[in-house]
Amino acid sequence: MNDRPLAIVTGASSGIGFELAKQFVQNGFDVAISGSSERIFEAAVLLRQEGGEAFPFQADAGTYEGVEGFWGFVINLARPIEACALNVGIAVGGAFADTPLEDNLRVIAVNVTGTVHLAKHVVKHMVSRGKGRILVVSSVSATSPTPFETTYGPSKAFGFSFSESLREELRGSGVTVTALLPGATDTDFHANAGMASTPIGRTRKNDRVLVAKQGFDALMSDVDHVVGGDEATKQVVVDNRLLPETVKAARHAAIAKIPE
Repeated sequence: MNDRPLAIVTGASSGIGFELAKQFVQNGFDVAISGSSERIFEAAVLLRQEGGEAFPFQADAGTYEGVEGFWGFVINLARPIEACALNVGIAVGGAFADTPLEDNLRVIAVNVTGTVHLAKHVVKHMVSRGKGRILVVSSVSATSPTPFETTYGPSKAFGFSFSESLREELRGSGVTVTALLPGATDTDFHANAGMASTPIGRTRKNDRVLVAKQGFDALMSDVDHVVGGDEATKQVVVDNRLLPETVKAARHAAIAKIPE
């Protein structure tokens, strides 16, 4: 029997999710990882080189079948889940009036519905054992309106509030919940959202290794939430607590609008 604890990480093919999985492996965990593309199997190969076992599963987190499939895969490993990083997240750039409805609904399906669906299974599993750690990857965008990625910010605001609410509910249960709020990070996120040409798409990004380590350390230290990134990123969240919503909306529009 492997005595390494098991963690599960969603959206682990690349970016922050892959780096979170690496943090777990480097700190003595094995990982069960999911991703929507075949890159998840390449990620598993790289993670095994860090000294632990990685169990990959290709699944679409925006579908009921995808979440259920991954959960069934994890349960079939027949190992208790000690930690979970709910990391899936996508965006669609552009004015809401111009973007396809199906793209907006998919943001909600992945970022909100998929997260809640898997969280339900994980929470029940951990509460029944009286032990576990959950990391919900939200975003700095949770603290501001996000015009020109109009469904993304609200979906991440849901994740942040969901995390804080769940944390209080589970107080005393042995299960902890932490939220990670990354700022703009050096991943394919903005390119995948069609926002590579925007000011925020072209700006200097936070180091994804640093962001993942900040999230992992906060999870293991039972911190309720942590902003992922440098001091300037952390200052943005401090400012967002004080600025009017209209000011924040105009500021975000200026950096997120796709040039004509």
